[in-house]
Parts: sequence; structure tokens; C-alpha cells
Amino acid sequence: MSPHDGSGGAPASGPRRWRVGAVVLLASVVLLAGGFAFVAYAYPNIQIGPEQPIAFSHRLHANVKEIDCRFCHPFVERGKRAGLPSVGKCFYCHDTIISQHPEILKERKHLDDGDPVPWKRLMTLPDHVQFRHQPHIRMGFDCSECHGQVKAADRLPVVEFTMGFCITCHRENDANLDCWLACHN
Repeated sequence: MSPHDGSGGAPASGPRRWRVGAVVLLASVVLLAGGFAFVAYAYPNIQIGPEQPIAFSHRLHANVKEIDCRFCHPFVERGKRAGLPSVGKCFYCHDTIISQHPEILKERKHLDDGDPVPWKRLMTLPDHVQFRHQPHIRMGFDCSECHGQVKAADRLPVVEFTMGFCITCHRENDANLDCWLACHN
């Protein structure tokens, strides 16, 4: 047999080679499109928020490491705002865990200099709204009901809560709708 009769050793040429290349290209496009479709289907509402001064992943800390939100947001059960952790609290773990990571080193500089990290605010309410987390937590609401899928996001999106959002939730849960007693006191 000749090495050029298509029965072995020699590479395909002409139309046959073109068909093989087209099939490989088509399969690659289908797989890539399928991957994008899967990500869009699996994570339809996850938005990427603004870049923060230190790259912090809620997905890693709250989901993978299963750190309770209240560990880092200490005032959620007793204050007007949930609060942000002090720079020192991060080093409860990061004194020994990936302490030389570039983002941890940025945080270390803030700790050493005594400067707070200038985090960009993500969750906002109008100034005239007096919101408290405590009654919502007491009623058993999960953080994700208002804050979204925090455990699935590395960077959280900016969320501006509206009166319509709150009223809809209060109606659905048969909660107080008195403007002055519920929110505007």
C-alpha cells in the first residue's frame, strides 16, 4: 500500500483535511457556547461589583470557608448598620494564612499605618430611612433575601434599596406598613 492512499501513516490532505478541521472548529465553538450558556444559566443574577482597594472575595470567605456574616459584620444584630470589620480582625486568620499574599500585604500596610481601608460603599438606603437589621434577623430572614447571593460573588454589586422593594417585602410577609413606625422614625 502506498503511504498516500489514505489507509494509514500519511496525514489527510485536500477535502478530507478541510472536513476534519471544520469538525474540530465546529466542536470547539459548540463547547465554548455551551460553557457560556451554562455560566449564564447557573449564575443569571450575579453581577460584578466595583473594584475595591483590596480584592476581597465574599464567595471564598462566606461560601468556601463558611465564615458567618456576623463574624465580619459585627453590628448586624445591634446597630443601624452591619458595620465593617476592623483591619485587625482580618489578621485573626491572616497572620498565619497566606500572610504574604499581595492583597493581604496591602491590608497589612493599612494595619501597620493605622489607616482604615477606604472600602467603597455597596449597600445604600436613602438618608431619611431608619433601617435596623435586628428585627429582620429575629424574624428569621436570611441575609441573601435582601443582599442577594453574596456567597456566590467575589465582588458584590452596588445595591440601592428602594421603598418599593421594602414595601413589597413587608406586604408579602404581613409586616408593619406604618411609615413612621416601620422605616421613617
